[in-house]
Amino acid sequence: MKVKHILLPVCAMNCYLAINEETNQSIIIDPGSSPKRIKAGVEESGATPVAILLTHGHFDHAGAAAEIAAEYGIKVYAYEGERETLADPEINLSTMIAVPTAYKADIFLKDDQEVDLAGLHFKCLATPGHTAGGCCFYFEKEGIVFTGDTLFCGSVGRTDFPGGSMSQLVNSIKTKLMDLPDDTICYTGHESATTIGDERKYNMYL
Repeated sequence: MKVKHILLPVCAMNCYLAINEETNQSIIIDPGSSPKRIKAGVEESGATPVAILLTHGHFDHAGAAAEIAAEYGIKVYAYEGERETLADPEINLSTMIAVPTAYKADIFLKDDQEVDLAGLHFKCLATPGHTAGGCCFYFEKEGIVFTGDTLFCGSVGRTDFPGGSMSQLVNSIKTKLMDLPDDTICYTGHESATTIGDERKYNMYL
């Protein structure tokens, strides 16, 4: 699996394409803004998108999902605990950009549910704390996890937004992510990538 990074302008958010080079298909993760930039990244990759995954429902991660889904005729996936965040502009923070918007997902996943898309196999890991239904997507075979705003390099996601809880977030990371192998690469929602091993050693929150 090849991972293509697309830096989006709103909140300097990281959108990713998880690309199966054998099937020439991709999964778009967290298309939060700038549909034009995302489409350019998809075109540059040469891979056909088959689905969208949302790590959580904040505007900077979900804002362009509907337009991108319509563009490619694909479905949006999220963890089932994120229904309210997606639907409520006060909780998804779209009110912060003066465009209150309700977002949606087509398919809601359960905790630890395993999914096959684009010829790739991954697991949905519920990691509430940044939002009530935040999650991470773990590709075990490839040794990769997309952590959204759950875990950052040397830090963790903010918990001062509606539905946030620092104790819940730290517990989610310790019970869901710190059990993964040390060499697992974490592709985060903002800033640089890291590894589980480095976060286990150096993250002051853990």
